[in-house]
Amino acid sequence: MDGTPVGVKLTGMRVDLVRSHTKGPVVDIGIGGGRFVAALPGQSKGFDINPAAIDWLKGAGRWHDPYSEPCESATFWDSLEHIHDPSALLANVRRYAFVSVPIFKDCADILRSKHYRKTEHCWYFTVAGIQKFMAHFGFEQLERNGMEQRAGRQQIESFVFKRT
Repeated sequence: MDGTPVGVKLTGMRVDLVRSHTKGPVVDIGIGGGRFVAALPGQSKGFDINPAAIDWLKGAGRWHDPYSEPCESATFWDSLEHIHDPSALLANVRRYAFVSVPIFKDCADILRSKHYRKTEHCWYFTVAGIQKFMAHFGFEQLERNGMEQRAGRQQIESFVFKRT
C-alpha cells in the first residue's frame, strides 16, 4: 500500500510530522513495505513480525527490537491496534510515540466501519479512549490531526504523544 499515490503522500506527511517534533532516531513499528524507514536514511530503524520485513530490515542494518532495547521515539502507523499487549514495547519508548489509528464515535460506529476487523484488530479507540490508553502507559497527547484523511483515508487520525 505504501507504493500507491496515497501511500507516497502519506509517507511525506508522516516524515514531516515526525521531524516537526524530533530530529532524533525513530523506530517504525510494523513497517509495511518499508517506505517510511527508507524515507529517513540513517535516522530510522524498524520492527516487524513479518519474516520478509525482518529479513529486509536486518539486511539493511535497520532492525531494532523495541521489546528488548529502548528507543528514543517510535511510530505506529496503522499498527498499534494490532498489538495484543503493547506494555513492554511502550515502556521502552523514551520520548515520542507517533500513532495513526482508526477513531470511532461509539460501539455502533465500530460495527459499521470498514475498519472493524475482529480477526486483526485488538483495540478500537474513541479520541478519549486513545488518550486514556496512552496516558496509562505514561504519555500525554501533544497533537491530533487529520493528515491521513487529507491524504484520502477514511476515519484514520494521527496523534503525537510525549512521555510524561
